[in-house]
Amino acid sequence: MGYDIVRVQLSGGDRLCLQIMAERRSDGSMNVDDCAAVSRAVAAILDVEDPIDSAYTLEVSSPGIDRPLTRLSDFERFAGFEARVEMALPVDGRKKFRGRLLGARGEEIVMVCEEAEVALPFESVHKAKLVLTDELIAASQQAEDRQDGEGRSAED
Repeated sequence: MGYDIVRVQLSGGDRLCLQIMAERRSDGSMNVDDCAAVSRAVAAILDVEDPIDSAYTLEVSSPGIDRPLTRLSDFERFAGFEARVEMALPVDGRKKFRGRLLGARGEEIVMVCEEAEVALPFESVHKAKLVLTDELIAASQQAEDRQDGEGRSAED
């Protein structure tokens, strides 16, 4: 369908929620119409396959500005921005890191934390996400402005 899945998460106790975060492969954006299209397609597959034994709510959304980083390519794509990374296994005695992403080097995430460069093995990342900063908000707004400009004709 032209979308990348960012994350799939089943959560909740008595009332389960299946959350699917997706984005357009072409430009990384996601609007309400995109969410509806993905939701319809996924609901049809889930109705046939029936992989979840109990009742649940399906929620399809954009990853948002302070999005989770789930693929090694995400760390490259968002190099220069601040992120929080939590490791499954300690690296140099720590599990939690916050700093500016420098990208990826092989199978490692490289970032600057407390003015020192740190390389973290991608396979040991428990969870990671961008930190909402003024810089990230400004970059997101610029990307939206570019997308809006591409969709308009000279007469608009």
